Amino acid sequence: MHTVIRFERPGHPEVLEAFLAKAPAPTEGEVLLKQRAVGVNFLDVTQRNGAVPIPLPSGLGLEGAGIVEAIGSGVEGFRPGDRVAYATGPLGAYAASRCIPASRLVKLPDDVSFEDAAAVLFKGITAQYLLKSTYEVKAGTKVMIYGVAGGVGDIMARWAKHLGAYVIGVVSRAVSIDKAKAAGCDDVFVFDAEQLPRQVAAATNGDKVDVVYDPIGRSTFNCSLECLRPRGLMVSFGASSGAPATVEVSQLNAKGSLFLTRPSLAAHTATDAEYQERAADVISALRAGIIVARIWRTFPLLDVAQAHEALESGHSQGTIVLIP
Repeated sequence: MHTVIRFERPGHPEVLEAFLAKAPAPTEGEVLLKQRAVGVNFLDVTQRNGAVPIPLPSGLGLEGAGIVEAIGSGVEGFRPGDRVAYATGPLGAYAASRCIPASRLVKLPDDVSFEDAAAVLFKGITAQYLLKSTYEVKAGTKVMIYGVAGGVGDIMARWAKHLGAYVIGVVSRAVSIDKAKAAGCDDVFVFDAEQLPRQVAAATNGDKVDVVYDPIGRSTFNCSLECLRPRGLMVSFGASSGAPATVEVSQLNAKGSLFLTRPSLAAHTATDAEYQERAADVISALRAGIIVARIWRTFPLLDVAQAHEALESGHSQGTIVLIP
């Protein structure tokens, strides 16, 4: 028997319930994984509270790390005892054991801990595709990143700086400024919709930025457009304040022939080959110290509601990991 977290209806963290279930047997192409660490992401919160609808009842969680216990028929390249990690789902990571397609597993080097892998892989793949595919960040690129004191933002700031970018970080509170600077930001501003475009223009000698990475959504969208240079790219990839309002195409023209995109992780990891390539790049960056696993706190799996409360309330100061 093993512990599984499920929920039957959207709502507050208390809807997450623990159940004892028989450990599943891997089917063709699957691996049975004994999990040692499970990553918690803000997407988990939005799926739990109904902002991002999923079929219910359901498990939750999209990334984890652990040890292979058994393999199903047709699986090659893995054997019991292997240290592995995964990200991007399928849903159900909040469990002590689970079966998962072998094609989504990534082998872990001995110098990468289960906790670090579970903290970084999902967020790292997000950062990787945003910085290397959505907009190719390189030496001299001017970027603006929101939420640089958080999990994805911290990884993006460090990686963008390594690629040679000039990084402007935006935080919600002054207490986060030091953390943002520690992540490599050249300038850090506390969000103020009226002041930010002027601050960005001053910091870039009037040029403004080539690309804005905005996971906030409705409350920051228009301000983000004002921070872009002519023909700059607005990357709206989250909606923690709600989905952005509908955009008039003429608005993009009026602000300097701006480009706008709404990318998704799913579209950038749709094939196993692309997923594995991005995951390998993240693990390499972690091992090289380009990015770090900034774990704020670990919670026992049974305390998952407390973990969600900490993340949703904004009290967390880094990544949260569940320990089965």
